Parts: sequence; structure tokens; C-alpha cells
Amino acid sequence: MPESLFEISGITFRNGNSDTVYAVQDEEGKLFRLGWKNNRQLHTRFARKGDYEDVAILKDQAVILKSNGFLYTLPLSETVFEESEQTREWKKILPKGEYEGMYADNATDDLYILCKKCPQDDSKDSVTGYIFNPFKDSTNVKTFSIQVDEIKAITGKVSRGFRPSGIAKNPETGDWYILSAVNKLLVVTDKNWKVKDAFPLNGNVFIQPEGIAFDKAGNLYISNEGDDLSNGNILKFKPAAH
Repeated sequence: MPESLFEISGITFRNGNSDTVYAVQDEEGKLFRLGWKNNRQLHTRFARKGDYEDVAILKDQAVILKSNGFLYTLPLSETVFEESEQTREWKKILPKGEYEGMYADNATDDLYILCKKCPQDDSKDSVTGYIFNPFKDSTNVKTFSIQVDEIKAITGKVSRGFRPSGIAKNPETGDWYILSAVNKLLVVTDKNWKVKDAFPLNGNVFIQPEGIAFDKAGNLYISNEGDDLSNGNILKFKPAAH
């Protein structure tokens, strides 16, 4: 990643097209877009500096998640400009807490947002997620939960609690892939949020894994923030041949 995305915190694609990566980093209110093998990035400022954790595209709107649960939206048509004049800020849709993972399902027009650390949760027991569409009815919020005991049955890496940092849906299987930088873990659930598998992530490869996305071909992408020795990066994983 270029230096401006050293602290890359979320990635997504438009309609699963992997030729352009949309990304945010957790210090500046900028939406970045970049292509592969091109170290030059373009960006659009959508808000002031802040802790921005994830990005998704719902229809023709970019949606950015702030760590406090606030959302910022702007038309994708605005991303050709240096600064967006049509940014909307959405407050108090979600309960107070810390949030990092978001996914937009364009088949259902819904956003899925996961708590990382919320007062209403005991992360040793369960983690709550929220489903809604801010453009249609921001008051109609549904919930789901991920049971930590189901993760613990597969791996012991959640003894202090599960803290998700990213979420994406596999377009081939419909399974949910949930990333945790704190736990260095990738959890897979079925469409009903029952845990199917959990994969420990090697800290030498996954420096600080915070962003996750699939393209329409079923390739998995995980972004990592940089550290003192490594740049931020995006790693691509092709589906295993059957």
C-alpha cells in the first residue's frame, strides 16, 4: 500500500469488481480508491479526521463506519472530486460502543455491522450484530449474535473474548467470514450465524488484519495495517480447487 494507506482499516469492491479497491484508514476522513500494480491512489475527503474503521458500497452510495457507530454516506459519483459536498452523517442508529466491521448486501439492501466492544455485550459469551438500511428506515434495526462458545469449541484463542474487526459474505457459499485483529483469527459461520470453522492467523503474515472483502469470483482479500517493519498491504487468497 502507498504511505497514505499505512493504517488501512477497511476495504470493499463495487459489485464485486476487483479492478478498483475502495479503502479507508483510521485517521483521516478520506475515501481512497486504487488499482492493482499502481502505487498511486486517489481520494475524496468526506469528513474531518477521525477513527474510521470500514467501508461498504450499498447501491450507488459509499458508506463509511466510524468506530463510535456513526455512519457517513456519499454518492459514488462524488468520488471523482477531491472533496465531497454531499456527505451525510448518521448518528445514534446503533447503541453506544466500539464498531469495526461492516458489510453491505446489495441483494437485500441491508447493512450488517458488528460490535467489537459494546457495553450490552459480554464478548466472552456473544457478540451482537445489527442489520438495517439507513436510506429506507434507520429505525428498523434487526439484530443477530455470534456465540463465542462455538468459536471456543474449535480454538482456544477467544478465552478473553471475541473482538471482530471485519465481516464479509462469501458469494459462492453464502457463509459469513468474520475477521479479528485482536484475536488473530478468521471465523466462518453459516448464513444463520452458527460457527462452522475458525482459522488462527499467523502474526508474521497478518500484521494487523482489519479489512476483509470477496470479489465476485470468490477470491478473498484481507488488508493489514503496517508496523515498524512492514507496509500496509492487501493479501489475496484464491478459493481452493474442488
